[in-house]
Amino acid sequence: MSEIPKWPGSVVQRDRVPTNVAVWRQRSKSLRAIVNDGLAIRKRAGETMRANNQRGPTRTAILGVLCVALGLLWSGAVKAETRVYLLRGWFGVFSTGLDSLAEELKSKGIKAETIGHLAWRSTVSEIVKTHAAGGIDHLVLVGHSQGANNVIDMARLLEKERIAVDLLITLAPMLQDPVSRNVMRAINYYHSPGWGAPVTADPGYHGKLSNINLGGDLGVSHISMDKSPKIQEELERAIVAVAQAR
Repeated sequence: MSEIPKWPGSVVQRDRVPTNVAVWRQRSKSLRAIVNDGLAIRKRAGETMRANNQRGPTRTAILGVLCVALGLLWSGAVKAETRVYLLRGWFGVFSTGLDSLAEELKSKGIKAETIGHLAWRSTVSEIVKTHAAGGIDHLVLVGHSQGANNVIDMARLLEKERIAVDLLITLAPMLQDPVSRNVMRAINYYHSPGWGAPVTADPGYHGKLSNINLGGDLGVSHISMDKSPKIQEELERAIVAVAQAR
């Protein structure tokens, strides 16, 4: 077997050349296979990216619909219902009849809350927020003595917010302002001779205004007016009628 010098210290045998060529051919095939696999993977990745880009607008649209649906569900979480706010008179000790009226309304499923008349401004802010959230179907304001004057004040502030008062009930107000135009119905109880006076309304008022003089009822005074079973029954009937109206 002859030897062909290649580099000092190296020997190439002639009968081994075919074997080396076969090895390189095999290696070339493997290399080409790797390259082809890489190109195939790259092609598939490109197709996936293009498909994702094409589906992008669809996914965005679906996401938008889901956001709107969640928004509607969230806004629907606040239930629209009749809200009744009853304001006590000075010191809150002479208007306990409003507490019993509120409890009776609650027993009929009407949301009623009795508060001190000094909280009338903060109550207006609460009403505005609740109304903006869609939580008020009908609004009723009831006040006794100084609380009667303040519910008239509340209605006037609510008029600036474009919020209607379905029913305004005043018990023995004194030196009060006129009823604002956003009040749909106003009922005023007063005692003449005695405490209280008829109420008037702003020019252009289109609601219904009733003044009821209790002067002929010797059993009803300024202090006992809110506790009178007859008056409480009338108030409850009027409020329930508002709550049931659709």
